[in-house]
Amino acid sequence: MPELQPTVAVLTALPLEYKAVQAHLRDVRKREHPRGTRAAVGQLPGTPWSVALVEMGEGTLTAAALTERVMTWLEPQAVLFVGVAGSLKSDIGLGDVVVATKVYGIHGGKETPEGFLVRPEAWRASHRLTAAAREALRDDPHAHLKPIAAGDVVLAAPESALAEHLRRHYNDAAAIEMEGSGVVSAVDLAGGDALVIRGISDRADADKSLTDGEGWQPRAAENAAAAAVAVLRELRPFRGGRVGGSGSDREAEDSEEGPHRGATGATGAAYGGDHLDFRGSTFNGPFVAKRVDRER
Repeated sequence: MPELQPTVAVLTALPLEYKAVQAHLRDVRKREHPRGTRAAVGQLPGTPWSVALVEMGEGTLTAAALTERVMTWLEPQAVLFVGVAGSLKSDIGLGDVVVATKVYGIHGGKETPEGFLVRPEAWRASHRLTAAAREALRDDPHAHLKPIAAGDVVLAAPESALAEHLRRHYNDAAAIEMEGSGVVSAVDLAGGDALVIRGISDRADADKSLTDGEGWQPRAAENAAAAAVAVLRELRPFRGGRVGGSGSDREAEDSEEGPHRGATGATGAAYGGDHLDFRGSTFNGPFVAKRVDRER
């Protein structure tokens, strides 16, 4: 029986983002969750990955709920959220790609007579995925590994109260989008790995409609999809489909049931004789054993 391919989930909010990723997949088939969520599952050529592509729609709450569903339904080894965003920095231009090293949830806080007191939430990107992104995109001058801000709002006014809020409290954020915090919080609660990759389609200013009309959204989505593919070409699956943990491949092998293999690969060779294997055992009381020397 052929070994099942490991799965990575790629999530998008908009149809154009979905199409940009789908263009890289081959042998696509449809899957449907009992509650109606749809996924297009295809092979990413040149990689070991089976990619489950899901268009979630807009909004943080929707993103969080559907990401949790994807985690339990498809059990991906990693989750990539891919799409477009607005730039918050003058040196990050249209068409550039921002890979989020950290995602801020920007709406937490307390309103007081003295003013609004920020209570920031932030999720760091998976080190495993960030390392793959650094390797894949190191020579691309239009790719930036920077924090992003996420909230249920479209920013199209650089002198607005929201823009000032971002400059004052989230000054290192390079881009703003809507759903990233929902995705990464859901993956974090599930104990998984997540990475947000956004192509810059506007400058979060009054010209947003103009740049959208000039076709920057599909171009930015295509660039984000290409960056996601580059990351997946660098990313290696967990051995044996493991979703977490640490250690070498030999340690991963030794975590499986069955006799351990010694340094030479022979079963039991590392033990030099008889042994008791307690892996996977449960004891409701003390364990008692007696060693008996026998003639050989």
